[in-house]
Amino acid sequence: MSHLWDHISLTPSNHLFPPLEFSFISIHPHAPEDYRSLQLELSSHSGLEESRLSHTIPKRAKPTYLAVDKENQIIGYVVPIFRSSQEFAAGFSDTDEARVRDTSAYMARRDMFTSGLEMQRSEQISRREAMRESAERISLNKRIHEHEEHFKRMNEDSLMHTPEFVIKPRSHTVWEKQCVRLHCTVSGWPDPRVVWYKNNVAIDPVANPGKYNLESKYNVHSLEINRCDFDDTAQYRVSAMNSKGELSAFASVVVKRFKGEIDESLPAPRHGPVSEYGVTFKTHIVDKFGVSFGREGETMSLGCTVIIYPTLHRYQPEVQWYRDDVLLSPSKWNHMHWSGDRATLTLTHLNKEDEGLYTLRVTTKSGYETYSAYIFVRDADAEVEGAPGAPLDVRCLDANKDYIIVTWKQPAVDGGNSILGYFVDRCEVGTNHWIQCNDTPVKFARFPVTGLVEGRSYAFRVRAVNKSGMSHPSRVSEPVAAMDPADRARIRGTSAPWTGQIIVTEEEPAEGIVPGRPGELQVTEATKNYVVLSWKPPGEKGLEGVMYYVEKCVSGTDNWQRVNTEIPVKSPRFALFDLSEGNSYRFRVRCCNSAGVGEPSDPTEATTVGDKLDIPSAPGKVVPTNNTDTSVVVSWEASCDAKELIGYYIETSLQGSSVWEPCNNKPVKGTRFICHGLMTGEKYVFRVRAMNAAGLSQFSPESEPVEVKAAIASPAPPYGITVLECVHDSMVLAWKQPTFIGGADITGYFVDYREVIDGVPGKWHEANIKAVSERAYRVSDLLENKKYQFQVRAANMAGVGIPSRPSDTFLCEEWTIAVPGPPHDLQIREVRSDSLVLLWKPPVYQGRDPVNGFYIDIKEANAPVEAWRGVNTKATEKTFIKIKNVQEGETFVFRVRAQNKAGVGKTSEETEPVLALTKPGTKEIVVDVNDDGVISLNFECCDLTPDSKFVWSKNYEEIADDSRVDTETKGKMSKAVFKSPGEEDVGIYSCFVTHTDGASSSYTLSEEELKRLLQISHDHKFPIIPLKSDLAVEMLEKGRVRFWLQAEKISANGKVDYVFNNNVVSQGEKYKMNFDKNTGVIEMTMESLTPADEGTYTFQMQDGKATNQSSLVLIGDVFKQLQKESEFQRKEWFRKQGPHFIEYLGYEVTPECCVVLKCKVGNMKKETSALWYKDGHEIKADEHLGFTEGVLKLEIAQRDSPADTVDVPRRLKISKKDSGVYEVVLKDDRGKDTSTLNLTDQGFKDLMNEVFSFIANSSTPLKITSTDEGIRLYTFVNYYNDLLQVTWHYKDSAIAFSDRIKSGVVGEQLWLQITEPTEKDTGKYAIEFNDGKGGLRRTVELSGQAFDDAFAEFQRLKAAATAERNRARVAGGLPDVVTIQEGKALNLTCNISGNPLPEITWLKNDREITSDEHCILKFESGRFASFTITGVNTSDSGKYSILVKNKYGTESADFTVSVFIPEEAGGKKK
Repeated sequence: MSHLWDHISLTPSNHLFPPLEFSFISIHPHAPEDYRSLQLELSSHSGLEESRLSHTIPKRAKPTYLAVDKENQIIGYVVPIFRSSQEFAAGFSDTDEARVRDTSAYMARRDMFTSGLEMQRSEQISRREAMRESAERISLNKRIHEHEEHFKRMNEDSLMHTPEFVIKPRSHTVWEKQCVRLHCTVSGWPDPRVVWYKNNVAIDPVANPGKYNLESKYNVHSLEINRCDFDDTAQYRVSAMNSKGELSAFASVVVKRFKGEIDESLPAPRHGPVSEYGVTFKTHIVDKFGVSFGREGETMSLGCTVIIYPTLHRYQPEVQWYRDDVLLSPSKWNHMHWSGDRATLTLTHLNKEDEGLYTLRVTTKSGYETYSAYIFVRDADAEVEGAPGAPLDVRCLDANKDYIIVTWKQPAVDGGNSILGYFVDRCEVGTNHWIQCNDTPVKFARFPVTGLVEGRSYAFRVRAVNKSGMSHPSRVSEPVAAMDPADRARIRGTSAPWTGQIIVTEEEPAEGIVPGRPGELQVTEATKNYVVLSWKPPGEKGLEGVMYYVEKCVSGTDNWQRVNTEIPVKSPRFALFDLSEGNSYRFRVRCCNSAGVGEPSDPTEATTVGDKLDIPSAPGKVVPTNNTDTSVVVSWEASCDAKELIGYYIETSLQGSSVWEPCNNKPVKGTRFICHGLMTGEKYVFRVRAMNAAGLSQFSPESEPVEVKAAIASPAPPYGITVLECVHDSMVLAWKQPTFIGGADITGYFVDYREVIDGVPGKWHEANIKAVSERAYRVSDLLENKKYQFQVRAANMAGVGIPSRPSDTFLCEEWTIAVPGPPHDLQIREVRSDSLVLLWKPPVYQGRDPVNGFYIDIKEANAPVEAWRGVNTKATEKTFIKIKNVQEGETFVFRVRAQNKAGVGKTSEETEPVLALTKPGTKEIVVDVNDDGVISLNFECCDLTPDSKFVWSKNYEEIADDSRVDTETKGKMSKAVFKSPGEEDVGIYSCFVTHTDGASSSYTLSEEELKRLLQISHDHKFPIIPLKSDLAVEMLEKGRVRFWLQAEKISANGKVDYVFNNNVVSQGEKYKMNFDKNTGVIEMTMESLTPADEGTYTFQMQDGKATNQSSLVLIGDVFKQLQKESEFQRKEWFRKQGPHFIEYLGYEVTPECCVVLKCKVGNMKKETSALWYKDGHEIKADEHLGFTEGVLKLEIAQRDSPADTVDVPRRLKISKKDSGVYEVVLKDDRGKDTSTLNLTDQGFKDLMNEVFSFIANSSTPLKITSTDEGIRLYTFVNYYNDLLQVTWHYKDSAIAFSDRIKSGVVGEQLWLQITEPTEKDTGKYAIEFNDGKGGLRRTVELSGQAFDDAFAEFQRLKAAATAERNRARVAGGLPDVVTIQEGKALNLTCNISGNPLPEITWLKNDREITSDEHCILKFESGRFASFTITGVNTSDSGKYSILVKNKYGTESADFTVSVFIPEEAGGKKK
């Protein structure tokens, strides 16, 4: 709007003085502060007379300070200034003529005096005249000052006046998460102070950082509210106040939202020019996480790269994560990390509570940016098939000292069977012991847990059960203490800040007053398991506070029973249990204190015990609508009259399928939800059910099927408007296609234009009523030498999109340049890693001569302008070019210039940046010649959309004439078929697929390629007999030899000649021939081979005119090898007539490290026996085998079973004694077969190496732990063997063990102990397992933080062990109780230990005693403490203690002495 400043003038309707002239400049509301500081200035003039100041001053009309355009639209503000001091002085004359006349007289006098008397004038001026002139100046200044004061009093509009709202704030209705800006314009002098209020409460931006943004510039005041929510719905007031008065204006803001879900497409918040360190930050969130799917128990990370420009060293933005608009805090479930340019949120252990809309918010001092995406969490795999999913959102609904009411939400997945109920488990905080709270499952999603210990904290979890089994437990709830609410409130309470006032809220309670009656008693919740009462305390109560007794009675009776008979409750809330379901009760409450029990409250209405909450009704009609190609928006009618509704679950199924899958695993509260993760092109149906604590409703009716595809929307605005040609009354415009076409083909464009006069745009006018299909259009009926702006809108079947941004301002004047105008409509096709094709259209303006060529320029997208370089040195006459040898992975832009005889013209607009990279799945055009000799070009595209079309072109012009080529498309394949190929068909053929990400390819049909294809076509028209396989030989059973080949296609009239060494052979005893005309298999078999059969074998075929033959040469070593193989197979056939080995004896090491000998046998029967031998001694016999073919096994080494090896590591029994030669013999009446396996020497080594390899691969990563002796490195293996060889390394060198560094094995743990470690022990450690091959090495780095943590833990454990060894102890010698007769002597001794030597103190009844004649206390030898009473009496009865103490700890031992007198009856103890 800056171009308006110098072109808007405004003259007030009346003047203070008629001849006074004003000039106005226009100041935009956002003009710099310098413009705002312009002030009115007055200059004195010596010729001003008193009579000119005393005339009547007319009343001045109020001027307006609003600048308007020709359409009376407010576009800025104006401030009046005086043109000059002389003009101000002249303004006091009666008329302009008088001012001119006075000026002429003065000029004449000045000329007269300067004609020679100037020197005399200065000498003749007397002192009196000088004083008179001085007095006149003083008088004039006084008059001007009086005039200014009078001007101030008379002109209150421009100086002292009350605030006035020139533009008042207007009300807004916005969607949730949008930003809203209220603004107003205020005039007044002095400048008013503006304050914004929300519901009459002043708004403080500092108290709500990032929420509110206040701005005041050039009398324009604004309030911006970011990320509106329901709490922002209010009446807002703006108050303007100065010394003359106060004025307010009001506006309302209403925040609306889609029920159940926030629309992710809402616009981003606006950012104001707030700066830090004088810098305005621009924030961009890139590399965003998308809609994600996880499973319970998994870990998921969400991350975005954040670019903040400009980059300031160590600048830290505020990074916040939200789930469903609730701010997340770091916890064991949520880990947040900011690396300086990337924000990451890691969900360490997914649960269904983690499902929701996640939002990243990055806040700087200049505003904030947000990004959101939905995260779905599916149930973990059930331990039992058909079991339901885990419940979710377990929390405490109510807590008291003897009960806690737990509530939860039902899962979406019931496993295919109805959920029978839920089990609630509790765990005391600090333990891991879970206790089931209910014996039978409860269906209501609330349960009172009783039997708790007051003051202790508990956590809860819930499991669902159906007839198939139990679900996984839910996520553990937050801990809650079993405590009276009054005590909890007192513990949590904090002191109020000092305000300088003492406020008395109640009268001081008087001592000895019986409390009054409780008020407003009501039943707040009633189920079949419990009833919750609440009430208000009485107004009158005693000094020490009140407690309460609760009473009940069965309806219809007056028999009141006290429920809490033992201890009254402190808080005004109580839960009653053990009520009979179905019975009706009334309740009342009494207050009590030390003064007594007060009167009862009014009883409640009769309450019937039972579940008052009904299962909600089924939701209504479900309507799915398209959203994206993988998601659908589902809306439904809410359940009618649903009470305490928790939310809805949505399920989907493929059309025609009976398998339903949940769309959400966390209930949504609205009636709209976006279901993600669907398959493009498939049809789905949806259903919904509602949920409250009573259970899940019936399913809604199924929706109509919806095909998953992107919704059609109006296209985005075109961009890049340029002028291609200009004449005196018209312009040809060109523009670029919108980046988003809305999912449907663009049907046309509409062009608007407006005239720009002195920088001020006029009104828009339509250039075309009917849409134009091309991206170029001539706008006619323009005025020559006038300036114009243009805008373009695109249209598709969904409607007309929003207009583009106004173009640059173009002058309509006829081009007279000799060179051509710019080419236009540049397009990129066939992008590959090393090449691409650029297309363009020639310029509309040809210049003085026709265009005769084009030059193409290229540069990297981010390179400066100087980086443009030419692609071709010689101009090309074509309107396309294939650019080769581009750098893979680099992004380029291109432009084109046309030339004619006069020279090279203007450059075109540059293309959009294009990445030189072959996209995955890219296909090329394939040429094909079928069996009939038809030549075709074939192109396949795997990324088709429902609206995609194949467009074939020749030389990059769409094929419109089908006389030479036919095109046809089936599914993902399209082909161009040549009707009669010839020289006319030579050229470049290309295929482009619309509505894809640029899928295209081309094929160059040159003259040489055409000749090759025509030859292939000829061969296909006149084919030889094709062969699937040439003549080959193979061995059959019993050593027979088969010669064969297979013809691909042969008719029933085909004939075959079999030729051996140029002689035709025929069917006979030696040769057996067969010709299967259905399969084309031709074969000849021979029973065996003799030396006479060495030579060349040929099959000759004929089928009509087609012939073919295939030969096989069998001579020399090839023939001898084949003959030897035939003889061997013949012998094998005879061997296999009896029991035999299909696979000979070998061994296998199982994953459990068991060594098993195995062999596969065949042709078995019941009488066949298998005998196992080791070193010639029979070790096992398998008889009466029940299979014909199978596997025989012998386990020679197995791991110890736990029952046999109590407290002994599970190790492998295999050892060197298991080495030997193993043999298996199969035999029966048909014969026998033998297989041998040598497991001695190298064979046994190979076996053990394989065992060691399994053990090594089972080892865990090397870990670090600390003991009281030092640092221990360890790893676990699944099984351990004593023969396993391991080597420990330190810094790649084998460790020499000593008393300080040791290694060993404990169970299945291999460890290395470093005693008393020091800094010298830091470094890289490794354990190497030797398996005879490459081995396996596990490493760990013991340095840096890892060493510091381990060393600190070692020091702690060492100190703890030292303290435990040396602390003071009392060991043995003291009984619990001593009963002794009066007068007897008592002597007790105990052992004392500790280093340093402990201090000993004896106590009686918790008071210290000292040694005297009656009670002798001794401590001898540093070990023995004795307690002796020489003669006990009844006064010695009591509790005695010995207390030992040193610097490591304190310990005590207690005993009781009871003295009795024998004469007392019954031996009564004292």
